[in-house]
Order: sequence, then C-alpha cells, then structure tokens
Amino acid sequence: MFTVYPAIDLIDGKCVRLFQGDYDQSTVYGDAPIDIARSFYDQGAEWIHVVDLDGAKAGYPINQQLIAQMAKEVPINIEVGGGIRSMETIENYLSQGVKRVILGSSAISDPEFCRSALQRYSDSIAIGLDVKNGKVAVRGWLEVSDLRAADLAKQLILEGAEQFIFTDISRDGALQGANVSAAEQLAREIGKPVVVSGGVTTLNEVKQLIDNQLLSGAIIGKALYTKQISLPDVIKAVKS
Repeated sequence: MFTVYPAIDLIDGKCVRLFQGDYDQSTVYGDAPIDIARSFYDQGAEWIHVVDLDGAKAGYPINQQLIAQMAKEVPINIEVGGGIRSMETIENYLSQGVKRVILGSSAISDPEFCRSALQRYSDSIAIGLDVKNGKVAVRGWLEVSDLRAADLAKQLILEGAEQFIFTDISRDGALQGANVSAAEQLAREIGKPVVVSGGVTTLNEVKQLIDNQLLSGAIIGKALYTKQISLPDVIKAVKS
C-alpha cells in the first residue's frame, strides 16, 4: 500500500522548509506545528514525517518535547528523524506515542548502535538515506560520506532493516520533481521498495509514483505549504 507522508521540519519549535538542505535558506511556514499536524490529519493523512532539524545538527533531540506533545494531541501515526543516536532516545520516542524513528547519520557514525537498534526495534525503524551525488550525507546534511546509499542499505538489511527513505538533497525544497530514477535504482539494487523524498511537486507526479512497484510511499513538504499540491487530492488519488 502506497503511503503519503506530509512533512513537518522543525527549527526552534517552528515549522520550516530548507532549500536543498541549507540551514541558511530556510522559510518559516508556521509557529504552531501541532496545528499543522492536526490539519494534515483532518485532511485525511494517516502518517506524518517529522524531522527535528535542530536535533540533526546537534546530534541529539532538541524538539522532542514538542514532538511528544504532537503524538499525544493528534491521533495520527508519526515517524521522526533528526538526532536519534541512542537507544534511550528511541525508547523515549516510542514510549511517547511515536510509531517509527528514522536513523540516518548513526548508521555510519555508530554502526554498533544502529545494529542493536535494528535487532531490538526493527519494525519501528526506517533508515534515512540522504544522498548527494550518489553518496550518503550525514549530520543534518552538513557532511557527505564516501558511502554509496545502496552499499549502506545492503549492510543494514543484513542487520534487519526493512524500511528505507531515499532523499535526493539537490531536489529537496526545490520544487523540481523527485529524483525517481535514482530511487528506483536503489530499490532494484537492494530488493526492497523505498519511500521517495525531495522535490515532489505536482499531483500528476504523485499519481505516477503511486503506480510504481519500486516505491512504497512519498514524503511531500514544500509543495503542500506553497499549495502546489492539495493533500486531500493526493489522498483521494492514493485510495482510488
């Protein structure tokens, strides 16, 4: 079943969008993220994708209290990424009602932690593969590693990883369409469907993604905030 994930990115407790992952090019779209989450729920979303951008940069959660409040107040499935580098953080989020946590940088910087987390909570973990020129970026996209996304994913599948999110940083927030061919290539190489993120812009594009067997979902951010895509239209297309 294809899943649409409206995105909420947090800096200083506000809902923002970055352009191509650049913290110096952020636009604030609201200072009440819980209200935004509720509006996504009211429009028919079953999941939201939340990123603690402050946490991604710092290496530990900064907006966790706000996200916990969101999970408590809005009856929607929440997946969270950004600064999740310890078992304690995972356990805190899951106990606070978050349904899934996303591990990104830690898969490279702390493989032992990532392995243990997958062994203990594999159903509640997605691996975020944030890619720049084919290589995985870490620390809130501030650094690029030497690792190919597919090679990292294959290693993690051996440890129990099942869910992957592919983001082409160059497309993120740019409203130029997602890098579907790179997402498809990754899915073929690792033998698992992936969620595509970064640059999804039009309803027609979403309709094409829905029918793509290599993709299990799409994260949509800026296009919802700029009203280039209507969330109810997207959800209707998925359900039909």
